[in-house]
This record gives sequence, C-alpha cells and structure tokens, in this order.
Amino acid sequence: MFPVPTIVISLKRAQNRRKNAERELLDQGADWEILDAIDGLKLQNTPPEYNEKKVSRLLGFPLTLSEIGCFLSHREAWLNCIEKDQTVLILEDDFVLAPSIKEAISYLLENQACWDVARLQGLTKTSHTVITASDNFQIVANKDDPLGATAYLLKPYSAKKLLVDSHEIYEPLDHFLEHHKKHGLRMVAIKPYPVSTNGSESTIFDRPDRKSISGSKKMMRSICRAFDRLFNPYPWFPK
Repeated sequence: MFPVPTIVISLKRAQNRRKNAERELLDQGADWEILDAIDGLKLQNTPPEYNEKKVSRLLGFPLTLSEIGCFLSHREAWLNCIEKDQTVLILEDDFVLAPSIKEAISYLLENQACWDVARLQGLTKTSHTVITASDNFQIVANKDDPLGATAYLLKPYSAKKLLVDSHEIYEPLDHFLEHHKKHGLRMVAIKPYPVSTNGSESTIFDRPDRKSISGSKKMMRSICRAFDRLFNPYPWFPK
C-alpha cells in the first residue's frame, strides 16, 4: 500500500507527461487522482490575487501567465487536501519516484510532529540543519531555497494556512512555499530526496530569458525583499 493519497497536477494538453506520471504511480501501487491544472496560457486576465506592482518590486520582472496558472493549480490541490482532511502527496507531472519513496514517506509520517510541509524534491543543493535522522534518511531544515515544487507532503491544517496567506500572489509558487515569514509553517525536507524530475519539456512556454538586474534597480530590489521578509510576519493562525 502507498502511504498517502496522491494528487497529480497535470495540464490536459500535456498528455505525454500525464501518461508517464500514471505509469510511475501504477508501478508504486499508489492511490492517486489527476487534478487538471489551470492553463495560464488560456487566462484572459491576471486573477485578482496577483499583485503586479509588488511582483515588480520584489522580483524586478512580472510573473508570466503560466507561472500564475501554476500557483493557482497548487491552490486547487490545497483545497483538495482540505476536503480529504488527511495528509496528501502533491506531485507535478514530471516526477520520478525513487525506490525509497514509500519508506521516505513513512519515515516522515512517523516524525510528523516536527513538520507542517515536507519537501521530497529540490532542484539545487542547499545547506541545512538536521532535525532528526535514521540510518537511511534525514529530516532537515534547508537554509537556502532548493527551488522546485514537484513533490511535497501536505497536512490539511497546513493547506488552510497556505490558502489564507496566498490571497496575494507576488512570487513564484516554489518561493512562496519557502517563505517562512509569510506563512509561518515548518517547511522541512527529507534527504536524500526520494523524488526527482524526468527532464521533460516544460509546460511553461511563456517564460522569457530573463536578464539579470544590476545597479540601482538590483539594490532597490534587495531592499524591498529585505523589508518583505522582516516586516511581513505571518498572522497567528489557530490549529
């Protein structure tokens, strides 16, 4: 038996990615469902949650419609988690599951008192602090942003908190998950990661080659980011 229900976020137009995802989950004997992702390329306008001015201040460039669609799709997955009222595994459809996936999830469930959201994948190497460890895994607090949101475990309480604090969208989804000052949740990771990506072509086609910012614009962005992290504490949120 797979330890938790699984929600796979997948665009209807990305049929090859969806088939690969279903094949992976069949091999693991998982109980899963497909959540049809919101296709940003079909959005007529940006949603009311999107704060364009704040995005420009903090990033130096706007989010694309596909990035906004990605964020909105994860919000739908959080609603699904709340409706199920149980911990779920949320996957984007370019995932690859390691043979250790069931053991890794079980270890996280055995130690769930130490986390609210648990990352099972990351794109970049990060330094971290070990929270607890076994012979095969470490549950850690990353000191840097590992990027990516292909796989994470989510509790219903945490899903509610993420929904509350994403009423305003002004950064990419993966950055928001690591924005502890904003949502106040204990975001941990399990190492080694039991999920990777398969390198399939991105479904975000409208992301331009963004040039790095420099000079006074970069300095202003750094100041705005620092103020956002220091003076944007999360509100008290009862369990």
